[in-house]
Amino acid sequence: MIEILKVLACMPFLLYACYADIKTRRVSNEVWFMMFGVGFIFIMYDLMTYGLPYLIRNILSFLFIFAFVYILFQFGAFGGADAKVLMVISLIIPTFPTITLASTSFPINGTPIINLFAFSVFGNSVILTVIVPIGLFLYNLVKNPSESLRRPFYMFIGYVMPISKLEKGHFRMIESYNKTKEGIEFKFTRSGTELTSEVISELKNYQKAGKVRGGVWITPGLPFMIPITAGFITAVVFGDLIFYLTMQFMMM
Repeated sequence: MIEILKVLACMPFLLYACYADIKTRRVSNEVWFMMFGVGFIFIMYDLMTYGLPYLIRNILSFLFIFAFVYILFQFGAFGGADAKVLMVISLIIPTFPTITLASTSFPINGTPIINLFAFSVFGNSVILTVIVPIGLFLYNLVKNPSESLRRPFYMFIGYVMPISKLEKGHFRMIESYNKTKEGIEFKFTRSGTELTSEVISELKNYQKAGKVRGGVWITPGLPFMIPITAGFITAVVFGDLIFYLTMQFMMM
């Protein structure tokens, strides 16, 4: 029962973090303080129940996750909120929760060899992120096949947005553009082009002058908090996806 309560206690904070990340690309530190405050009840309960072994395991779990996410953060592969949520999860749920509902045991795939719940949440979130490029590919194939097939690589990272509908938001153009003698030249750039008011206004003027086509390729900035939340739910219900895929590969 206590394991179910831990999961249920974490979910409102994760869902709110997803909402905040989508709206502003920022999640206040207060969310994680509140999440830890609620989780501290469970931490103290487990400490009184299991004693010193639990405390040692909890500390080791936290230190491992802290070191792991800190390295990713320093390399720019991780946001601050993403790192903090995994650290808080590692304190509240250091190892995989074992839950039984209606004679069904969760996680369905059992506990992995590396029994660090937060680490599995991260691994799941990385795998689930792959769904986004696949979804974009299928969307482009159905919605705009002629334009997509001209730039097959773009199909996995973005979609065409009419210039008339461009507005400032959490997405960027996949290409940069330059004015040449022949017209406006678009070219792929790794960093993309930020859609500022000036850029949008300039593109609209070029469109009115007939110098550019009706749409440009943009890429959405997917908040990583969404895959983390999905990875959390997947870990609770199914288990560790990397462990499962590895075992399937070895069996083959």
